[in-house]
Amino acid sequence: MAGLSPQITNIIIILGMMQVSKKIPFEDPDVLNLVRALYVASNVIIAGIYIYVQLQINKKKDLTTIKYVEPAPMGSSEEGKLVTTTVHAYDSQQIKNSFRSQVMGIAMMGFMHIYMKYTNPLLIQSIIPLKGALESNLVKIHLYGKPASGDLKRPFKQPAGLMSGLQSGPAQSDKKAVEAAERAGRGGVKDE
Repeated sequence: MAGLSPQITNIIIILGMMQVSKKIPFEDPDVLNLVRALYVASNVIIAGIYIYVQLQINKKKDLTTIKYVEPAPMGSSEEGKLVTTTVHAYDSQQIKNSFRSQVMGIAMMGFMHIYMKYTNPLLIQSIIPLKGALESNLVKIHLYGKPASGDLKRPFKQPAGLMSGLQSGPAQSDKKAVEAAERAGRGGVKDE
């Protein structure tokens, strides 16, 4: 699966795990508790990865300035605004977004499992978020030690997904777009 995109591998995993989950006797309390433990362990591992990455970000404290044009909100007629920040602040914001996304996933899974009594998604949600965390750009840079160039250059490109056509496009960091935003005066956002 080395040549497949992450979205394709996610679909393959979901379809495979749906078939596997049909054969698992969730009515047995021991099996159900084992799957719950797998889900909790997966989320603890993800939290550990994110905490480690946050520690690495704070340890490096890279104060290199980056400028990019943040896309305007979808449906808005205004143009994007210029953002000037540091690598440290950008990475810190990205890891906070990752934590927030994980907490939202746990809350939704908790609602589905506790309130609606769904058990099959526990198995799938034990694998997909862990895979996503291990494939994230910050983990590639700060855990795997890959250089921040090419696809890992900041600002990160949003991965193409099913809803990518509805979104407002990627942040532009090329010199021409940044200079145009500076001349137009649609900036002023400075993160420190």
